[in-house]
Amino acid sequence: MKLVFATNNLNKLAEIRMLVPFSIEILSLKDINCNEELPETSDNLEDNAAQKAFYIFDNFGYNCFADDTGLEIDVLDGCPGVYSARYAGEQCIAEDNIQKVLSEMKGEKNRDACFRTIISLVIDGKHFQFEGMVEGQIIPEKWGNNGFGYDPIFLPNGFDESFAQMSIQQKNEISHRGLAVKKLIAFLKKKI
Repeated sequence: MKLVFATNNLNKLAEIRMLVPFSIEILSLKDINCNEELPETSDNLEDNAAQKAFYIFDNFGYNCFADDTGLEIDVLDGCPGVYSARYAGEQCIAEDNIQKVLSEMKGEKNRDACFRTIISLVIDGKHFQFEGMVEGQIIPEKWGNNGFGYDPIFLPNGFDESFAQMSIQQKNEISHRGLAVKKLIAFLKKKI
Protein backbone atom coordinates (compact mmCIF):
# COMPACT_ATOMS: atom_id res chain seq x y z
CA MET A 1 0.00 0.00 0.00
CA LYS A 2 1.24 3.50 -0.88
CA LEU A 3 0.08 6.50 1.10
CA VAL A 4 1.08 10.13 0.86
CA PHE A 5 1.74 11.91 4.14
CA ALA A 6 0.74 15.49 3.37
CA THR A 7 3.41 17.40 5.24
CA ASN A 8 6.49 19.47 4.46
CA ASN A 9 7.81 18.84 7.97
CA LEU A 10 10.73 16.40 7.61
CA ASN A 11 10.74 15.69 11.35
CA LYS A 12 7.12 14.52 11.23
CA LEU A 13 7.87 12.45 8.13
CA ALA A 14 10.78 10.69 9.88
CA GLU A 15 8.66 9.98 12.98
CA ILE A 16 5.83 8.51 10.90
CA ARG A 17 8.10 6.34 8.75
CA MET A 18 9.53 4.77 11.92
CA LEU A 19 6.04 3.82 13.09
CA VAL A 20 4.40 2.28 10.03
CA PRO A 21 4.96 -1.34 8.99
CA PHE A 22 7.07 -2.08 5.89
CA SER A 23 3.94 -3.12 3.99
CA ILE A 24 2.90 0.56 3.88
CA GLU A 25 5.10 2.86 1.79
CA ILE A 26 4.91 6.47 2.96
CA LEU A 27 5.40 9.00 0.17
CA SER A 28 6.28 12.61 0.85
CA LEU A 29 4.89 15.63 -0.97
CA LYS A 30 8.25 15.86 -2.74
CA ASP A 31 7.84 12.26 -3.94
CA ILE A 32 4.63 13.23 -5.77
CA ASN A 33 5.99 16.58 -7.01
CA CYS A 34 3.62 18.61 -4.87
CA ASN A 35 5.38 21.92 -4.28
CA GLU A 36 2.45 24.14 -3.40
CA GLU A 37 1.36 25.22 0.05
CA LEU A 38 -1.48 23.06 1.34
CA PRO A 39 -4.68 24.75 2.53
CA GLU A 40 -5.13 25.23 6.29
CA THR A 41 -7.86 27.81 6.60
CA SER A 42 -9.99 26.39 9.40
CA ASP A 43 -10.04 27.37 13.06
CA ASN A 44 -9.94 23.73 14.22
CA LEU A 45 -7.53 20.82 13.87
CA GLU A 46 -10.10 18.40 12.45
CA ASP A 47 -11.02 20.55 9.44
CA ASN A 48 -7.42 21.58 8.71
CA ALA A 49 -6.25 17.95 8.61
CA ALA A 50 -9.17 17.03 6.33
CA GLN A 51 -8.50 19.98 3.99
CA LYS A 52 -4.92 18.88 3.42
CA ALA A 53 -5.73 15.20 2.88
CA PHE A 54 -8.56 15.93 0.45
CA TYR A 55 -6.38 18.44 -1.41
CA ILE A 56 -3.84 15.72 -2.24
CA PHE A 57 -6.52 13.15 -3.08
CA ASP A 58 -8.50 15.55 -5.28
CA ASN A 59 -5.54 17.18 -7.06
CA PHE A 60 -2.96 14.38 -7.25
CA GLY A 61 -5.10 11.23 -7.07
CA TYR A 62 -3.22 9.61 -4.18
CA ASN A 63 -4.67 8.06 -1.06
CA CYS A 64 -3.39 10.35 1.62
CA PHE A 65 -3.29 11.26 5.26
CA ALA A 66 -2.56 14.59 6.87
CA ASP A 67 -2.28 15.72 10.44
CA ASP A 68 -2.83 18.89 12.32
CA THR A 69 -1.46 19.31 15.80
CA GLY A 70 -2.00 21.88 18.48
CA LEU A 71 -0.53 22.63 21.87
CA GLU A 72 -3.45 23.60 24.13
CA ILE A 73 -2.54 25.42 27.34
CA ASP A 74 -5.19 25.75 30.06
CA VAL A 75 -4.35 29.24 31.35
CA LEU A 76 -4.08 30.55 27.79
CA ASP A 77 -7.65 29.38 27.06
CA GLY A 78 -6.42 26.60 24.80
CA CYS A 79 -3.91 28.71 22.89
CA PRO A 80 -1.82 28.40 20.83
CA GLY A 81 -4.04 25.50 19.65
CA VAL A 82 -4.68 25.45 15.91
CA TYR A 83 -2.21 28.35 15.53
CA SER A 84 0.68 26.51 17.23
CA ALA A 85 3.01 26.54 14.20
CA ARG A 86 2.66 30.28 13.66
CA TYR A 87 1.83 31.50 17.16
CA ALA A 88 4.53 34.19 17.13
CA GLY A 89 3.65 35.34 13.59
CA GLU A 90 3.55 34.09 10.02
CA GLN A 91 7.34 34.06 9.50
CA CYS A 92 8.25 32.78 12.98
CA ILE A 93 10.46 29.83 13.81
CA ALA A 94 9.96 27.30 16.62
CA GLU A 95 12.18 29.28 19.00
CA ASP A 96 9.96 32.36 18.56
CA ASN A 97 6.89 30.30 19.46
CA ILE A 98 8.58 28.82 22.52
CA GLN A 99 9.67 32.24 23.77
CA LYS A 100 6.16 33.68 23.29
CA VAL A 101 4.61 30.83 25.30
CA LEU A 102 7.21 31.09 28.06
CA SER A 103 6.66 34.85 28.25
CA GLU A 104 2.88 34.45 28.47
CA MET A 105 3.24 31.72 31.12
CA LYS A 106 5.64 33.71 33.33
CA GLY A 107 4.50 33.55 36.95
CA GLU A 108 1.60 31.17 36.22
CA LYS A 109 1.10 28.37 38.76
CA ASN A 110 -1.23 26.32 36.53
CA ARG A 111 1.05 24.93 33.82
CA ASP A 112 -1.34 22.24 32.55
CA ALA A 113 -1.32 21.66 28.81
CA CYS A 114 -1.98 18.98 26.27
CA PHE A 115 -0.78 18.17 22.80
CA ARG A 116 -3.51 17.01 20.44
CA THR A 117 -3.09 15.52 16.96
CA ILE A 118 -5.82 14.81 14.45
CA ILE A 119 -4.99 12.57 11.48
CA SER A 120 -7.31 12.66 8.48
CA LEU A 121 -7.10 9.70 6.13
CA VAL A 122 -8.65 9.75 2.66
CA ILE A 123 -8.74 6.36 0.94
CA ASP A 124 -10.68 6.01 -2.31
CA GLY A 125 -12.60 9.16 -1.45
CA LYS A 126 -13.69 7.93 1.99
CA HIS A 127 -12.66 10.01 5.01
CA PHE A 128 -11.60 8.75 8.44
CA GLN A 129 -10.12 10.61 11.44
CA PHE A 130 -7.95 9.49 14.34
CA GLU A 131 -7.05 11.48 17.46
CA GLY A 132 -4.09 11.27 19.80
CA MET A 133 -3.66 13.34 22.94
CA VAL A 134 -1.07 13.56 25.69
CA GLU A 135 -1.40 15.69 28.81
CA GLY A 136 1.48 17.38 30.55
CA GLN A 137 2.98 20.61 31.82
CA ILE A 138 4.72 23.60 30.29
CA ILE A 139 8.08 23.81 32.04
CA PRO A 140 9.56 27.29 32.61
CA GLU A 141 12.72 26.69 30.57
CA LYS A 142 13.88 24.49 27.71
CA TRP A 143 15.04 20.95 28.48
CA GLY A 144 16.80 18.93 25.78
CA ASN A 145 17.76 19.24 22.13
CA ASN A 146 15.83 16.45 20.39
CA GLY A 147 12.45 16.73 18.73
CA PHE A 148 11.03 19.91 17.28
CA GLY A 149 8.44 22.61 17.89
CA TYR A 150 7.44 22.94 21.53
CA ASP A 151 9.12 19.66 22.58
CA PRO A 152 11.77 21.35 24.80
CA ILE A 153 9.11 22.94 27.05
CA PHE A 154 6.56 20.09 27.20
CA LEU A 155 6.86 17.62 30.08
CA PRO A 156 4.38 14.75 29.65
CA ASN A 157 2.58 13.68 32.82
CA GLY A 158 4.29 10.78 34.61
CA PHE A 159 7.72 11.47 33.08
CA ASP A 160 10.77 13.41 34.22
CA GLU A 161 12.04 14.20 30.73
CA SER A 162 10.67 16.68 28.22
CA PHE A 163 9.82 15.44 24.73
CA ALA A 164 13.10 17.05 23.61
CA GLN A 165 15.09 14.87 26.02
CA MET A 166 13.55 11.64 24.76
CA SER A 167 14.72 9.58 21.82
CA ILE A 168 12.38 9.48 18.82
CA GLN A 169 11.44 5.91 19.82
CA GLN A 170 10.54 6.93 23.40
CA LYS A 171 8.56 9.93 22.22
CA ASN A 172 6.68 7.91 19.59
CA GLU A 173 5.49 5.49 22.28
CA ILE A 174 3.63 8.16 24.23
CA SER A 175 3.24 11.24 22.05
CA HIS A 176 0.00 12.65 20.66
CA ARG A 177 1.17 11.94 17.10
CA GLY A 178 2.39 8.46 18.04
CA LEU A 179 -0.99 7.59 19.58
CA ALA A 180 -2.92 8.90 16.58
CA VAL A 181 -0.62 7.02 14.19
CA LYS A 182 -1.12 3.77 16.14
CA LYS A 183 -4.88 4.15 15.59
CA LEU A 184 -4.26 4.89 11.90
CA ILE A 185 -2.02 1.81 11.52
CA ALA A 186 -4.51 -0.47 13.29
CA PHE A 187 -7.15 0.74 10.84
CA LEU A 188 -4.89 0.29 7.79
CA LYS A 189 -3.88 -3.25 8.81
CA LYS A 190 -7.52 -4.25 8.46
CA LYS A 191 -7.47 -2.85 4.89
CA ILE A 192 -4.26 -4.56 3.72
